Amino acid sequence: MPRQAQSALDDYARLWSEWGGRAWYSHWMTELERLRADFASVLGADGDEIALQPGVSTALVAVASAIDYSKRDTVVVADIDFPTDGHVFLAREHQGVTVRFVHSPDGVTVPLEAFAEAIDERTALVCTGHVYYASGAIQDVAALARIAHAKGALLLVDAYQSIGAFPFDVHASGIDFLAGGTLKWLMGGPGMAFLYVRRDLSPRLRPTALGWWSQTDPFTFDVQHLDLPDTARRFEYGTPSVPTAYAARAGLSLLREVGIERVRASHKHLSQRLVDGALAHGLRVRCPTDAERRTSIVTIVHSNPHAAVDALRERGVIVDSRPGVVRFSPHFFNTDEEIDAAVAAMVEVSAARV
Repeated sequence: MPRQAQSALDDYARLWSEWGGRAWYSHWMTELERLRADFASVLGADGDEIALQPGVSTALVAVASAIDYSKRDTVVVADIDFPTDGHVFLAREHQGVTVRFVHSPDGVTVPLEAFAEAIDERTALVCTGHVYYASGAIQDVAALARIAHAKGALLLVDAYQSIGAFPFDVHASGIDFLAGGTLKWLMGGPGMAFLYVRRDLSPRLRPTALGWWSQTDPFTFDVQHLDLPDTARRFEYGTPSVPTAYAARAGLSLLREVGIERVRASHKHLSQRLVDGALAHGLRVRCPTDAERRTSIVTIVHSNPHAAVDALRERGVIVDSRPGVVRFSPHFFNTDEEIDAAVAAMVEVSAARV
């Protein structure tokens, strides 16, 4: 946890203690508006194109609920995407939705040509990751948006593994929707996420997954009428989580202080040191070996990744497991010495056949 986040949460607790429910009007509503603006700034978006979300899963559900499948009933997803990317649309098969999975030939990335072959006149939406969660490979979503749009489909990008790792501008990319959260590179902890909706799309879409916070004026407390704004706010749900908003803003503030270009340079350096060290010791990686094609996520093949993660934790190395691999995700605050120690620990764990 960044020290800024701890301080921000202390401020939240103090306000709650001193103001009680009145803090909603004296402080918290303003904090939520500032958070939307912070997310917009990171994405190169405008504030009214941002909806606060409790998680990326709910963001995807909100978009899925707003799509008209009557003339285009197919959603295209990669078979190496995060499970939720497929699940939210598989859950609509009883409504006639078909999910078409695009195969990754190497388990690392999906060629744009494969997407182009899968997208046709029946495709309503393409939903895929900006960075693939189990390999760190970066997808060219701007090119994918052009492919999708040429065939009349929309593009929804799951950006949990990308935002905060390298510069990105949603307007320049031409994508339609983007969902992300604050747990990873944005350093804001769990429980807060965001959804970008291209401005001209919001008035045309009517999500059915919504709540009282999605109304033009929630505080009319009108149970008999649905009055959705012409902005991304129509994709919000119920009362937002205020403490996670405070933590999220603190993480975003730290990212601004460090600078996204510095983060990207650090990621490329640290991850390349990790890849080179792993390969030099005979370990197998399942990620791009070219730093330009990945974030700092480096995945190393292991027959029992769960056991390996436990063994590495005992050696002071905190990593995670994904199917068939141990996933390392160094951030800008890690050091060369820590990378070298992590490689040495992984070599030891692999040799011990943990």
